[in-house]
Amino acid sequence: MDFLNGIDVSLFYFINKSLANPACDTVMPFITEVKHWYIFYIFFILWLLIKGGARGRVLVVLLLIFVFAADQSSNYIKEILGRLRPCKTLPNVNLLVGCAGSFSLPSNHAVNNFGVAFLISAFFSKFRGVAYSVALLIGLSRVFVGVHYPFDILVGAFYGVILAYIILYLFRLINRKVKFV
Repeated sequence: MDFLNGIDVSLFYFINKSLANPACDTVMPFITEVKHWYIFYIFFILWLLIKGGARGRVLVVLLLIFVFAADQSSNYIKEILGRLRPCKTLPNVNLLVGCAGSFSLPSNHAVNNFGVAFLISAFFSKFRGVAYSVALLIGLSRVFVGVHYPFDILVGAFYGVILAYIILYLFRLINRKVKFV
């Protein structure tokens, strides 16, 4: 376990300190702030509802179910694991945003964005590249700004995809009995 923690801390410092530069120090806090993505989310949901047909409407419902389930379960997991954020435990962190009071494992940003990317890809494969690129960029930004370890992002991404898969599987199971799409 110490070996993995050493890798995690080394990767954290590489991303947070070695890659630091004025351009990224300005852009990454913007990228990491979920409020800056709201307008994009609203337009995407509207597009799905208006132009996405039945698949788009089902995707919106599944996204809402997923985000609710992801937030609730991730916060519960954080409390159980109790891993402190790097900005709370490591010296010389290049902290570019406030250090949240909650625990860090898994990263809710990673859980949500990778799970959403999975669901988008399942319904509209042409958006797969963009969806996963956005998820990866947001995940990387969390390490860059100093509030998550890389493994927090990796575990969050894995958990988000698994949870999204389960929700999609259950939907398809129900859809066999009651045809939604």
